[in-house]
Amino acid sequence: MKEKDVPQDLNYYKGTLVRDINYAIDEQGQYKAVVSDGWEAKDDALDAAWSDVKEECQVILEQIRRGEVSPLAYHAKKNLMPLSLLSDYTGISKRKIRKHLEPKNFDKLDEETLSIYADALRITVEELTSIPE
Repeated sequence: MKEKDVPQDLNYYKGTLVRDINYAIDEQGQYKAVVSDGWEAKDDALDAAWSDVKEECQVILEQIRRGEVSPLAYHAKKNLMPLSLLSDYTGISKRKIRKHLEPKNFDKLDEETLSIYADALRITVEELTSIPE
């Protein structure tokens, strides 16, 4: 793609300071980094992906309300953190995290463990332990 053809469809990044970097060929035929305000096709793909995540989060919220899973499941899904990634961020084994996804085990967690999860998920302990709206 040539430098002048880099998409500038300001939609997804509207109201933020975030921009994409794309690589394009300049007038001398050299690749260079070009700032882009977005690309409609990419915006559509991101919207579809986030829509799926939101639907999955709604399903998990219902499971929380029925007492089937703990709020940890919701926050992990919302932050796109599968078990293995959450384990890497927290230093807690996947086996223990699986146990903590069960409400009866999650309710017994000490403040230190809750704090570790909250830090990894970039939320407060209060947010982690409450049922999201």
